[in-house]
Amino acid sequence: MPGRQEAVALLEEWVENEGLRKHMYAVEAAVRHYARLRGGDEDRWGLAGLLHDLDWEKYPEEHPLKAVAHLREEGYPEEVLHAILAHRSDFTGIEPESELDKVLIGCDELSGLVYATCLVRPNGIDDIKPKSVTKKIKDKTFAAGVSRDAVQKGVELIGLERVEHIQNIIDALRTVAVRLQIRGEDLRS
Repeated sequence: MPGRQEAVALLEEWVENEGLRKHMYAVEAAVRHYARLRGGDEDRWGLAGLLHDLDWEKYPEEHPLKAVAHLREEGYPEEVLHAILAHRSDFTGIEPESELDKVLIGCDELSGLVYATCLVRPNGIDDIKPKSVTKKIKDKTFAAGVSRDAVQKGVELIGLERVEHIQNIIDALRTVAVRLQIRGEDLRS
């Protein structure tokens, strides 16, 4: 099975947009966090989070089919591929079944919203609370590209109260805050 090093190399090869790269690293961190909380395979789950939008930039009309075909050829586990397909069930017809499928969907959009919230706060992620993110969920003009319906579906699939899920995402993103450049000192410099 290819590991994280190979996955990062693929990401660097396929994805040029730094914002998309940061999103993929954020989702990886969130999915890994849930793997630890729920007894999942952290490495496999992390691969799904890291690679879920691999083809979004190059093949948006075929996302995620092109990436999954390539990843299958490279020997990535079917569990990872199924999760990537299920995160676009509206397009692929593959419904979420496994815990990994549900966690990936649950972390995708909300990670983006938490990230965006960090960018507009003076101290970034350093002192962010779920309440700040909840306010931004209600503001449809903020991070307008983040589907609030997808956030809600994700919360339901995760099976936690929204505040607890938001806190889990915050905790996860803190582990990669340097890479995402969302610490207060990053935003002030």
